[in-house]
Amino acid sequence: MRINDSTPSPRLHATHDSSPPAIERVALRITAWCEKWYPDAYVFVALTVCAVALAALAMGATPKAVAVSFGTGFWSLIPFTMQMVMVAITGYVVASSPPVTRLVRRAAQVPRDGRGAVAYVALVSVIASLLHWAISLVFAGLLAKDLARRRELRMDYRAAGAAAYLGMGATWAMGLSSSAAQLQANPGSIPASLLPITGVIPFSETIFLWQSGVVTLALVVLSVLVAWWTAPGPGRARTAEDLGVHLLRDEDEVPAQRRPGEWLEYSPLLTLPIVALGFGWLWNEFASKEAMVAISGLNTYNLLFLLAGMLLHWTPRSFLAAVGRAVPVTSGVLVQFPFYGAIAAILTGVKGADGATLTHHLSTLMVNVATADTFALLVGAYSAVLGFFVPSGGGKWLIEAPYVMAAANALHVHLGWSVQIYNAAEALPNLINPFWMLPLLGILGLKARDLVGFTFTQFVTHSVVVLVLLWALASTLVYHAPVLPRLAG
Repeated sequence: MRINDSTPSPRLHATHDSSPPAIERVALRITAWCEKWYPDAYVFVALTVCAVALAALAMGATPKAVAVSFGTGFWSLIPFTMQMVMVAITGYVVASSPPVTRLVRRAAQVPRDGRGAVAYVALVSVIASLLHWAISLVFAGLLAKDLARRRELRMDYRAAGAAAYLGMGATWAMGLSSSAAQLQANPGSIPASLLPITGVIPFSETIFLWQSGVVTLALVVLSVLVAWWTAPGPGRARTAEDLGVHLLRDEDEVPAQRRPGEWLEYSPLLTLPIVALGFGWLWNEFASKEAMVAISGLNTYNLLFLLAGMLLHWTPRSFLAAVGRAVPVTSGVLVQFPFYGAIAAILTGVKGADGATLTHHLSTLMVNVATADTFALLVGAYSAVLGFFVPSGGGKWLIEAPYVMAAANALHVHLGWSVQIYNAAEALPNLINPFWMLPLLGILGLKARDLVGFTFTQFVTHSVVVLVLLWALASTLVYHAPVLPRLAG
């Protein structure tokens, strides 16, 4: 919690240079502009709906056809929406559990100086995000806060906060919780209109490609190095105290039992049999399927973390309290994903006067502009730019996938690599878009402008490295036609 946002600490003038580096000044000006003029993400999805509807009308579609597609697609993503909500909730529940909180405190004893502490937070964030983006965000945020309590480090609290956010801006979409990779691996999650274009693409063809590993490793190393290079030294560091942020322990305490009827809520008697049943099902899943196939199912993935959260919190009361704190984080997903479904339906289902869909026209344009050699650069840059306006990996994929993957088919670009082009580029705008910073900012007691001066530097360096690697590695893969699931019976 910030106690004074306008009056600097008396220590600041004694320990800091008055003029920050040029790149930091530019980033702070950009952030200040965004804070004044950048609307809520819902505004962008609403504008996209209007733009797509107008484009369909302009190519000769009837208003009735556009409205019917809008309504048909609006509720088409309910299962996927709930799956994405559960990704956020289960990650938060696990990361905020008492055992993990104790692990954070022990981990905070490792660094020996402020710059090393910032790099350490960056490493934890980007590695944890490969497992679960929400765990990365919460765990790294709590770690940064615990490190800030060690006053002898003189760690720059802003730089540490930015480092805690790097998982969302660098590697999350290259890991197991990648929305696009998860959706493409599950035939039940792929919209019917998209399935013929992409087919089912397993993890072995996306996040587990060796080429994906190269990009991920490069992002991990680059993130840590840039975090270390840009972290102010002891003489210029602004600590949490300098920023007027309270660092009192703020663990969420579970209220004491008040009446006899609540005793089961404060006992593990209900937790243990439910966890046993769940892990029994998971054991069967992994015993009857290849591990890569089993973990690629979003339902399996979410159940695994839900059970882990129940076990780590031990009692229903503690578990439910954590869920209650996590739910507000998912409001954007709940409201915006139905609109993404409607957009995808208009793109793929409405035909103009020439009998072609918007997807056909957009993919044709992309094929005319791109070649097999330039596809990765074009799609990567386009996905990064669009990410400023639609800050949702899964939702934006549903908008892009119909025409991007149609173009990939036409140009014979590896479909799994096309997903990874999207994944690597999609994360970039998160570094300077405050949408996903909100949960972290709440933990740290900071504002977006405190972090973007550091994440902007990461954005510049990551953009160059990501686009070059996506382009260079594309030539090492061979195109395969879409693989459609077999129909039962």
